[in-house]
Amino acid sequence: MLSRNADSLVDTGVVHVRAGRGGSGAISFRREKFVPRGGPDGGNGGNGGHVFFRADPRKNTLIDFTRKRSFQADNGEHGGSSNRTGKDGENTVVSVPVGTVIYDMETSEMIADLDRPWSTVCVARGGKGGRGNSSFASATRQTPRHSEEGVPGESRSLRLELKLLADAAIIGMPNVGKSSFIARVSNATPKIANYHFTTIIPTLGVVEAEGTSFLLADVPGLIKGAHLGSGLGTTFLKHVERCSVLLHMVDISESEERIAAQDYADLRNELKEYDSRLIQLPEIVLGNKTDLISDDILKRRVAEFKKATGLELIPVSVATGYNIDEVLRAVVSALGKESRALRSFADEPPALPEVSPVTRTRPDDTDYCIDKDSQGRFVVSGPVVDYYTTMVRFQTKKTDELLRVLERGELTRRLIDAGISEGDTVLVGDAEFEFKY
Repeated sequence: MLSRNADSLVDTGVVHVRAGRGGSGAISFRREKFVPRGGPDGGNGGNGGHVFFRADPRKNTLIDFTRKRSFQADNGEHGGSSNRTGKDGENTVVSVPVGTVIYDMETSEMIADLDRPWSTVCVARGGKGGRGNSSFASATRQTPRHSEEGVPGESRSLRLELKLLADAAIIGMPNVGKSSFIARVSNATPKIANYHFTTIIPTLGVVEAEGTSFLLADVPGLIKGAHLGSGLGTTFLKHVERCSVLLHMVDISESEERIAAQDYADLRNELKEYDSRLIQLPEIVLGNKTDLISDDILKRRVAEFKKATGLELIPVSVATGYNIDEVLRAVVSALGKESRALRSFADEPPALPEVSPVTRTRPDDTDYCIDKDSQGRFVVSGPVVDYYTTMVRFQTKKTDELLRVLERGELTRRLIDAGISEGDTVLVGDAEFEFKY
């Protein structure tokens, strides 16, 4: 049983995504009979897989993300001997409904608005595979004994928000007959009962009329104060944002002792306070429940509505079908074009876009600094130290190779300039050394 709270709408979600790490490059040397000193032949690692989000027209809710909240692409395979490159990690494609907006949880930045069928965005890039030792061979260094680790893939938390994509939306106060209307004119099957807030989940239905089709959204009942969140108003109002036409239904019989013109004015004000652009949309006003009153009372109510609002309304009876065809003709005329919401729904998904992996550039050998800590040690730190301690694999002792790299960046001279004396301690990464001239 659905509870009346925002979570029951299943039009929001929070997920964590992690792209794949690049595979490590290999350290290998050619070993064949009669080739005693073969050169380096370590292959590169494969790239990590990316994480994509794709708008799937076959989905209409974010309920899947109440069960699964974490998505990860595969890591790239490690390189091998004989210059074998590791296989790239498989991409992960997450399907979401058309109309899903994706935000970065940390920055609140909007990453993408997937408002078209099969529109796709990469939300986390995989890391580039590390280079094998054959990539480091040169005329001056013919037997390199190191390779690169793969670059980590991107990781982030995302907030998902679904804003229904429909050509027209039917709005109105609770219990005016909106769900009965969409059930009568479309393939939708909403819950219908004679009490307020029967509908607490927006419903979509395909309507066929006048030789064409369009997508109609039944937005749950709105009340005064909706733009401030009353009755889950803001949760519902966002589903009106993408529509091209509004069907505004009032109870012309005033069976619940509410004045139709006042209901209309109250709801128009809620639309304006939420987003002033909504009141600029083409609007068709329906006066439902004509079957509950006499013809004389109906004429008087229609006249009173026009006097109060300046608008003509179409009197209808969803129960009997009176004037329903006229309403549908008016909607088709107002749309005036092929359905935007239904267009391309039958198309096959296109190939995933090409995305470059996350890379990390080797810093210059001089890109480090020397500081003295509270224990009197000379601490060598910076990009070049980070790179060689985290991104490079050595066949020999890593710290020895790192010191050779730093010495190319004039480590000894810079330590002397910093005031070091013989016997002082030097800290490079996690390793400590005693300084000697």
